[in-house]
Amino acid sequence: MIRPFIDAHVHLNTTSTQKMEKALAHGVSFLSIITDIPFFDSIEGQEQVIKELDKKYPNQIKYITSFTAEGWGEPGWAEKSISQIQRGLDNGAVGVKIWKNIGMDLQDKDGRFIMIDDESLAPILKYLEDNEILLIGHQGEPRNCWLPLEEMTVDSDRNYFKGHPEYHMYLHPEYPSYMAQMDARDNMLEKYPNLNFVGLHLLSMEYSIDEVSKRLDKYPKLITDLAERVCHLQLQSQERWEDVRNFMIKYQDRIIYGTDVIDDGSFGDQGVADRLEHLWKFHWDFFATDEELEAPEFSGTFKGLSLPEEVLEKIFYSNAARVYRFGQ
Repeated sequence: MIRPFIDAHVHLNTTSTQKMEKALAHGVSFLSIITDIPFFDSIEGQEQVIKELDKKYPNQIKYITSFTAEGWGEPGWAEKSISQIQRGLDNGAVGVKIWKNIGMDLQDKDGRFIMIDDESLAPILKYLEDNEILLIGHQGEPRNCWLPLEEMTVDSDRNYFKGHPEYHMYLHPEYPSYMAQMDARDNMLEKYPNLNFVGLHLLSMEYSIDEVSKRLDKYPKLITDLAERVCHLQLQSQERWEDVRNFMIKYQDRIIYGTDVIDDGSFGDQGVADRLEHLWKFHWDFFATDEELEAPEFSGTFKGLSLPEEVLEKIFYSNAARVYRFGQ
C-alpha cells in the first residue's frame, strides 16, 4: 500500500480508537460521511463523534455533513435545510451528502416519490452550485436490487436482499424503477451543470463500466468512488480484464477509493479495525498487482489490474486529497 493513503468513504460513528491506531500504522486518513439514516444517530450526533475523534487524532479525519428530510413539504423546509448545511460547513465539513431516501423513501401526501431532481430540492441544489459547495450522492441501489435473486451478479447482494425482502425492489414494483433513479440523477446534473458532484458507489451503475463511462464523458465535473463496489469491478475483470484496467487508467483523475465500512459498534472495536485492514490489503492487491485472486462475492478467479504507480497514487490518495481538501 502507498503512504499516505485515504479511505475516502467510511462512517465513523463510535469514538473507539482501535481503527484510528490501525489507520495510523498504515498511513491512512479517513473521510467520514454523515448520513441521514434512521438507524444512525442524528446528523449533529454523528458530527460530535467526529469532533471527539479529531481531538485525539488531529488532521486524520475530514467529514461530510448532511441535511434531514424531516419536515419536507412544510413551509421553509428548504431554507431550514440550507441553514443546517451551512452550520455543518461552518463546523468544518468539506461537503454535503444527499442519500437514497430521496428517491426511495420520501413521498408526498399523494404517495408520489420525491426524486433528486424534484423542484422542492431546487433551492438547496442552486445554493450548493452558486456557492461551489461539494455535493456527494448515493442514489438508488445496485441494479441487482431490481432483479430476481437468481439473476443477481454477486452473492453479497443476493444474500442481503434474500434476508431483507422489504428492500428488494424486484418485489416492490410500486417503487420507482432502477432507471427512474438513474435518470433523476442525470437530470439533476443537467439542471445544475456547475455543481461539484461525487456520485458514490460507481454512480450506482456498478454492473457496467460502460454505463459509468458514458456519464463521466457526458458530465465533465462528475467524479465517482468505489465504495462497496470493488467486487463488481473484479467480476467484470474476469471476462473484460483489459477493459476494466483501461477504465481505471482513462478516468484516473475522477475515481476515488473508499471502503464504506460502517463503524457502529456492532462489529466491536477490534473487528472494525481488522475489517478495514483486510479490505485495504485485498483491494490494493487487485488494483496494484497481477496476482490471481478470489473474492467471496462470486465464484472463480480474476487477475489483479497491475495499474501504473501514478494511477494508484491518484485513486488511493491525491484525488481524495484534492476533492475533499485534505491538507487544508
